[in-house]
Amino acid sequence: MAKYTARRVLMAIVTVLVVACVTFFLMNAIPGNPWLSEKTPTQATIDALNAKYGLDQPLIVQLGKYLGNLLHGDFGTSIKMQKNRAVLDIIKDMFPVSAKIGVFALLWAIAVGLPLGCLAAYKRGTWVDSFLRVVCTIGISMPGFVVATMLLHTLCGGIPGVKVFPALFDGTPKSYVLPCLALGFYPMCYLSRQTRTAMLDSINQEYIKTARAKGLKNSKIIFKHALRNALIPVITYLGPQIAFTLCGGMVVEQVFSIPGLGRYFIQAIQTRDYPLIMGTTIFLASFIIIMNLIVDLCYKLVDPRINLSKGGN
Repeated sequence: MAKYTARRVLMAIVTVLVVACVTFFLMNAIPGNPWLSEKTPTQATIDALNAKYGLDQPLIVQLGKYLGNLLHGDFGTSIKMQKNRAVLDIIKDMFPVSAKIGVFALLWAIAVGLPLGCLAAYKRGTWVDSFLRVVCTIGISMPGFVVATMLLHTLCGGIPGVKVFPALFDGTPKSYVLPCLALGFYPMCYLSRQTRTAMLDSINQEYIKTARAKGLKNSKIIFKHALRNALIPVITYLGPQIAFTLCGGMVVEQVFSIPGLGRYFIQAIQTRDYPLIMGTTIFLASFIIIMNLIVDLCYKLVDPRINLSKGGN
């Protein structure tokens, strides 16, 4: 286990460096620069700003300096959004807001998605199964901004006399409801479908037939025996999804004006705040890698037969 973990950590470091390099070159391949706005400064001003932030140097030199600083934990400083403020400090301020909404969204998505998937598998071929499949297919097909807009229109005054929740996020408990519903709807539907598929596969295994032959109750067979083996593909999906959700649903945060990391990332792209774009991308990539490592370790808890030392999943 220790050797496997060390190997994965080494791979993670290499992956983050590759992500940083790819992001850097793609970011600089886009025409324009951070200083172009409605009032375009003079060329002399642009040259002075580029010299101040080191943007006048060759790309390979800029990348080398950035990676060197990154290895020392320095993500650089913002050049547009919050001038001269450390990117790491900005992430520390923005991430808790996104993480809080993401946690609530994931909790309800898991609490609802897993039981619905089990129910659909248990009621396979009935109207309940068909209805749940239709709802989940619609939920997977709809973009996040569509779900958020529908919730806004329905519960925030779009229908005369119906204004249950505030339209904009203000930090009150009520303002958390709609963003969490919108952010958790897709993972809930996907989890439900994933659980149903995995459960149907588990139900047809020989050990389930043996359990039925012994006279065990269906509820015990479904939730104790079949569900445990069906959790492996579900856990695989949850790893990166947790990272994406906790780092903020970019569109959802934009719709509800939530001052979180996702919305800030979009604004950084719009204003070409290069250090903030790089820092947020690397933070998200690192988070996803960590979650994938945790997922691999969780496989062992779910199924003790899995041997991680041989790289098996």
